[in-house]
Amino acid sequence: MTTELLYLRDAYATDFDATVTGSDGSRVALDRTLFYPTGGGQPHDTGRLDDLSVTDVRKEGTEVWHRLAGGSPPAVGATVHGEIDWTRRHALMRTHTALHILCGVIWKEWHKAVTGGNMEPLTARMDFEFDPLPDGFGQLVEALVNDEIAAARPIAVRFLPRSSAVLDEDLIRTKVNLVPESVTEIRVVDIVGLDKQADGGTHVHDTSEVGRVLVRKTESKGKANKRIRIEVTDS
Repeated sequence: MTTELLYLRDAYATDFDATVTGSDGSRVALDRTLFYPTGGGQPHDTGRLDDLSVTDVRKEGTEVWHRLAGGSPPAVGATVHGEIDWTRRHALMRTHTALHILCGVIWKEWHKAVTGGNMEPLTARMDFEFDPLPDGFGQLVEALVNDEIAAARPIAVRFLPRSSAVLDEDLIRTKVNLVPESVTEIRVVDIVGLDKQADGGTHVHDTSEVGRVLVRKTESKGKANKRIRIEVTDS
């Protein structure tokens, strides 16, 4: 059975009702969920399902499985109420958006593509095809990113037919062509005027909600692969 991914259309919703469609030890699958499963460099949400703690969330095929702790999991067919940990979710939304701003700035200024990345709440790393990094890069990119945050650029989420998405030049660099052929609708996150990517993660409404980004470290991870480590703060 396919789990409806409620967070794709409303990242700010915090609670929902669902039906248990599968059970596997301490894990349950639901017909719908707000819990983001680990993937795309973004870690899973946590929270509660009725009176049980949700400690891990994974997507397997078309189903989302929730690992529970604190008691016996509900039976298949049961109706449950879920609530996400909003503090963690919002921190991840801010962090994920900060990485998109970083991508947009680096593409705009240096035309360098992303080679990898990962995040935790309010900290993250991202790798780019630099060889070498320009002099004074850390301070410069930090200033450029925070200028974009202060600009309060709106962030739009749209769903495009695959046939339209693959023709969008701004999305080609995000490798839409690597999305499985079975996916006929592409979710696009657009920081208006700066960055547009095919993306399934959770994001804030405009760049000002990120807060402030600090570049904590730059590292060489190979001849043409440089890593940038950032921290997201309130001010």
